[in-house]
Amino acid sequence: MVLIMKFFLDVKVLKHNRNFRLLFIGQTISFFGTMITSVAFPYQIYQLTKSTLMVGLISLVQLIPLLFTALIGGVFADRYHRRNLLLISEFLLAVCCITLAYNATLDSPSVWLLFIIAPIMSAVTGLHRPALDSIKQQIVAKEDFPAVGALVISISSAAMIAGPAIGGLLIAHFGLVITYILDFLTFIVSLIALIMLKDIPKPKGMRDESTLSALKSGLRYAVSRQELTGSYLVDFTAMIFGMPNALFPAIAAVHGGPQTLGFLYAAPAVGALLFSVFSGWTNHIKRHGVAIAISASLWGVAIILFGLTTNVNLWLALFFLALAGGFDGISGIFRSVLWNQTIPSEYRGRLAGIEMISYLSGPKLGDTEAGLVAAAFGVTFSVVSGGVLCIVGVAACCYFLPKFVEYRSVH
Repeated sequence: MVLIMKFFLDVKVLKHNRNFRLLFIGQTISFFGTMITSVAFPYQIYQLTKSTLMVGLISLVQLIPLLFTALIGGVFADRYHRRNLLLISEFLLAVCCITLAYNATLDSPSVWLLFIIAPIMSAVTGLHRPALDSIKQQIVAKEDFPAVGALVISISSAAMIAGPAIGGLLIAHFGLVITYILDFLTFIVSLIALIMLKDIPKPKGMRDESTLSALKSGLRYAVSRQELTGSYLVDFTAMIFGMPNALFPAIAAVHGGPQTLGFLYAAPAVGALLFSVFSGWTNHIKRHGVAIAISASLWGVAIILFGLTTNVNLWLALFFLALAGGFDGISGIFRSVLWNQTIPSEYRGRLAGIEMISYLSGPKLGDTEAGLVAAAFGVTFSVVSGGVLCIVGVAACCYFLPKFVEYRSVH
């Protein structure tokens, strides 16, 4: 029985670490609220404008400020008290949610207000995420990082599966006002949890330098460490070449339309959730660089098999897509462990900002790459070639960054 339990999700850190338990509960509840609003926001835009272009523009105005504030947020997380940054940012997000709820009560809700609130919430998220990632390093023991990484992957995957579904049901049965108010209430819960955290010190060790100089020193530090550079580049390569999200509508059109489209978007998160539930074995792996490279390569293999089976059997294709999501989830666990175990606290915020830029821009570039190749050579070729290039890119990273492959945890 003990041997079997080692393969399951390790939740002991929730029992013995009060601060992390509070943070985890608060952030889990607020993330579910965020996923619910992620459905309500574009739905309201489309209902008001009947324009898919306007829905697309919302995504653009959300991305641009996030790219800037993620880097600034990283500097702030290394300079100021991280809990205070989380309190301020979540308070601002809660205010934005209640503003959305008020706007939804109007006879003629303002579209322009939505276009103002959207970039504000996105910008605040850029300040929030580096502080959240770096505060975990302060409150969690290094030997618990694998368990924490698996818990975060599991709950984020569950939220990405259930959140949009709950959001759709709430909108259909209770309307947008209640939906936005519910998200507001999730932030209140998270704020209470943050207030209850104890003994969180202000970061130490950052030199008295300008924001730009601090950003440069963070980038220099990341580049000087091959194991960090390798973890960023492997993940970036996998997202650019092996992320076929932009092709899901075309694939769904052949297999039943919108219902199939939902399955395609949900499959990677389902795979990541299932793999994280059985991730106890990751606690015993020390070669994190090798583990990241193998996981990313297997993601590429699964994407190839997904591409080859999309025109053969939908359920088999969905299985391989879920398998890809599972390997991505495992890679994410090992990346988070490597980052938290090796990055000094005084740099953790800035490098969290860099990580955020990577996983925000990678999928967008991947959508562009997949769409261009599909337009020239077809959907199947785009998916399969992307998987092949993912494997080749991972191999190149391992060859040119030997310290990434050789990295071994001492914890």
